[in-house]
Amino acid sequence: MLEQYNNLDISFQEDNIRFRTLNIAFETLQRIIPSHSHGEDSYEIHYVPSGEGIVGVRQKACRITPGTLYVVGPHVPHAQISMPGSPMEDYCIYLRMEKTAPPPRHSGGIAALFIEKNFWIGPGSDRVREILESIFEELRRQPIGYTSCVETLLRQLMIHTVRCYHRRAGARLHFQPATLADAQDFILEESFLYDYPTLTLEQLADRLGLSVRQTQRLLQERHGQTFLQKRSSARISASEILLAYTDKSIEEIALEVGYSSSEHFSGAFRAFHGMSPRQYRKTSRQNGG
Repeated sequence: MLEQYNNLDISFQEDNIRFRTLNIAFETLQRIIPSHSHGEDSYEIHYVPSGEGIVGVRQKACRITPGTLYVVGPHVPHAQISMPGSPMEDYCIYLRMEKTAPPPRHSGGIAALFIEKNFWIGPGSDRVREILESIFEELRRQPIGYTSCVETLLRQLMIHTVRCYHRRAGARLHFQPATLADAQDFILEESFLYDYPTLTLEQLADRLGLSVRQTQRLLQERHGQTFLQKRSSARISASEILLAYTDKSIEEIALEVGYSSSEHFSGAFRAFHGMSPRQYRKTSRQNGG
């Protein structure tokens, strides 16, 4: 049995290095793969989900059992044979790195860690198998967006292959901190999303690390509203949901969304909607809300 995809222009990028995928194959190995090697910048990822065999590398025989992962780099002679009565199922991904400047070998990036080994063999992870199965499923079915999905899966395959090389190692590269503007936007969103019943301008300013005046200016710049307008909008929005979808009393709703009394709540609601909370509840339910 052979399932092969070798005439497609599939590529992905890692660490500013583009890898072209020249062959994607799954085979039940009933034949001998004689000794051969691949050219400059070429790499093969093999994963054996079942069966047993031998991979011969540089006149050394390496035993293959179910779950074995091995990677072969440029100019490494290798051969492969199944054991009698237990043919290997073999996933093979053949990659070629484009002729651009390779990443520094000790940069800590995934591409650098991948190409630093000309040969590696060891246990593969369950995630490697899942990714390979998903690649073939996408290529067989060709659902909407499968081309992007396959490219993404190949990039994940490289990452999880490197993790098998370095099973206990932590990341060498990390996310950069968010920009100040992004951090401020998140604080604003979270504060009015979760703390609208009790939030004060002073509390918000303290979270942002700004003065009260700077906070007011930031709200105008980002949302075009004052603090009181944005808090009132959040409170009214929450009360709309409670009026439409619960049987809570007006008094209960008023207190839950942050108003000191039902009268205060009703006045704010009427100013916002032009109707009382009771009228809104009746209209909403009549309209199926």
